[in-house]
Amino acid sequence: MNDFLIIGGGVIGMLSACQLAEAGHGVTLVERGRCGREASWAGGGIVSPLYPWRYSEPVSQLAHAAARHYAELAESLLESTGIDIEYRQKGLLYLRVDDAERASAWAQRQGWPLERVDASFLYAREPWLCEGLDGGLWMPSLGSVRNPRLCRALRARLEALANVEVVEETAVQRLVIEGGRACGVETARGRIDAGRVVLCGGAWSGALLAEHDVALPVRPVKGQMMLFTTPPMPGGRQLLERVVLADGRYLIPRGDGRVLVGSTLEQVDFDKRTTEEARESLRQSAVAMLPALADCEIEHHWAGLRPGAPDGIPFIGAVPGLEGLYVNAGHYRNGLVLAPAATRLLVDLLLEREPAIDPAPYRPGRRRARSAALGGLDGGQRDGVDDVVDQGSA
Repeated sequence: MNDFLIIGGGVIGMLSACQLAEAGHGVTLVERGRCGREASWAGGGIVSPLYPWRYSEPVSQLAHAAARHYAELAESLLESTGIDIEYRQKGLLYLRVDDAERASAWAQRQGWPLERVDASFLYAREPWLCEGLDGGLWMPSLGSVRNPRLCRALRARLEALANVEVVEETAVQRLVIEGGRACGVETARGRIDAGRVVLCGGAWSGALLAEHDVALPVRPVKGQMMLFTTPPMPGGRQLLERVVLADGRYLIPRGDGRVLVGSTLEQVDFDKRTTEEARESLRQSAVAMLPALADCEIEHHWAGLRPGAPDGIPFIGAVPGLEGLYVNAGHYRNGLVLAPAATRLLVDLLLEREPAIDPAPYRPGRRRARSAALGGLDGGQRDGVDDVVDQGSA
């Protein structure tokens, strides 16, 4: 029996397993499918909230802490696995921001690099952007990762750790609770015991706890995305070389010249099917920012399920009423963004270390008096809510 059992093999689960194992503990990780193939794979890989000034302080604290660790994580994974997660800090260009004053005030308070720029600045950096732009905002420190590579690197790292057992293609049917304490899980392959259980099941976390009368308001929010193949451009440039964000939609360049566009926000339970309506909406958004994409091939169109929580604040910590059970879920659009800090916070609590971040705002059970409805997934922060393919999202 290992010290810890982690339910969920996304970036949050895998990174938690790495940290616990590297601290000398035995870890079993159970994943219903293949590690890193759900929301962690489906996202865009931007390692900042899209509009960080519109988020609450708890999300900002985790985001700032995580940003300081991404370069170190990328270097460590490259050294230990040989996989480059393509962490790049080429910045982000914001177009058509209607609350720029608020953004500037936030950046000044936080000491975060963000500046107003004119049209010549925009076109000097991205010459194929749409015509008629008169300026925008520039965040030079923003980074991005190629999230499928991050998932591969974390999986390879776990494979190399002798005190980690990874059990894939194994759905957890129920938690094992004995004497008010979580001591393992039941799966189709049998029971797995552990000293403590950590739930990192993303959008599925709330459903698993509901079987034990524990209310965790985490629900799936579908996001559809697409990938364009782009041609070589004059001077050895790529068609797009920096992240661009306008009207809640973003374009992300990959190192090989591909361009990703995202994303929709849809509350449709656990339905991951792509739709023609979303495909056309995403294409229009992409072409509106970068007109040359109209002539580029759409290589891939997919969907993933984000774990939405009220106000976008994740639940991190011990589950009230069930000893030995912990949760790290509900990161909504910011799982990759927050992962290094969110996992470090929970591991600090598990190992009784002094956490660098106050855990109080993230405690499970903090919203028991509130409705579990996610009518305010973005907490009133207008974080790129999709009004084209909405289907009831906030």
